[in-house]
Amino acid sequence: MKVLKSNPFLSIVNEFLIDSPAPININYFYNLGSLLGLNLVVLIITGISLAKHYNPSIELAFSSSEHIVRDVNNGWLLRYIHANGVSLFFMMVYVHIGKGLYYGSYRAPRRALWIVGVFIFIVKKATAFIGYVLIWGQMSFWGATVITNLFSAIPWIGPDLVEFIWGGSSVDEPTLNRFFSLHFLLPFILAALVIMHLIALHKDASNNPEGISSILDRVRFHPYFTSKDLVGIFWYVLFFSVFIFFMPHVLGDADNSIPANSLVTPASIVPEWYFLPFYAILRSIPNKLLGVVAMFSALLILIPLSLVNTLNIRSLNYRPVFNFLYWIFVFNFFFLIWLGAKPIAQPFTLLGQIATVYYFSFFFIFMILG
Repeated sequence: MKVLKSNPFLSIVNEFLIDSPAPININYFYNLGSLLGLNLVVLIITGISLAKHYNPSIELAFSSSEHIVRDVNNGWLLRYIHANGVSLFFMMVYVHIGKGLYYGSYRAPRRALWIVGVFIFIVKKATAFIGYVLIWGQMSFWGATVITNLFSAIPWIGPDLVEFIWGGSSVDEPTLNRFFSLHFLLPFILAALVIMHLIALHKDASNNPEGISSILDRVRFHPYFTSKDLVGIFWYVLFFSVFIFFMPHVLGDADNSIPANSLVTPASIVPEWYFLPFYAILRSIPNKLLGVVAMFSALLILIPLSLVNTLNIRSLNYRPVFNFLYWIFVFNFFFLIWLGAKPIAQPFTLLGQIATVYYFSFFFIFMILG
């Protein structure tokens, strides 16, 4: 249609979603990008709807959350979509990153694409943590206390920084108000980063499972890959619906159904499952400062991976040794999730240290030899 190319706004849509050239052999793992974009839109829409009924006050925050579920028309649906949508987002993000590592999507010329994607991942982590605190249940309150307290390990400015984040001497009303403001703002920053991610993708073109760059074996994005995306959307909605309608609380913690009480500490403070690998890395190191450094390094190490690695062979399909190391890494990542939910005791601490060493070793091996 001529209007798609002549109209200044529709031409952008045409360039990115219709006439955009895509490798002919990309598989269904490449659907995850569009599904993550859809998931972000769903989270923003449901989040704005929930914010209309939420009260960021320590006396009313938990009650307003329950009011949404019990009294607001279809409020239960909005909250369960939002809560489980976050978990689904991280499920797809971890697979999306794993796909990028396997097929070498972090290599040149897609470094900018990869680095922007890492920042999206980190900002999403922060947004999810802040949103979890807003529920103001027992695990939300104590999770906020423990995690924000980690900044006290920073030399010289640590204690002052923690008080600045709290807005006082403890997690209280100012903290909740600040977190609510940030949780409303960060998704729009995420949306801007996603647009940057799409621009970088359009500029450098998508990688493919063979890891071979080609400008010849390409086809239009529509209808060849929009039809694939429709299949992915169908399975996304089906999988999402199972959690929303049949087990909306299965991925949460039962303690978060209890109002926050600063005088009663839960028997075990465990964050949401998508934080567990990095929480396990934090706990595996006895020194508080080194533990915090290791936790943040576990996220930031994805950036130098794209800057150092220059080997032409991208796909691990043709690198059997690295393929083997990759699947050990995948198992190790799930192992860290399991360890993060365990108490701080032996043998879990020792196992966490071993898993942490392999986590970082994997990236160093890829940077040095890959």
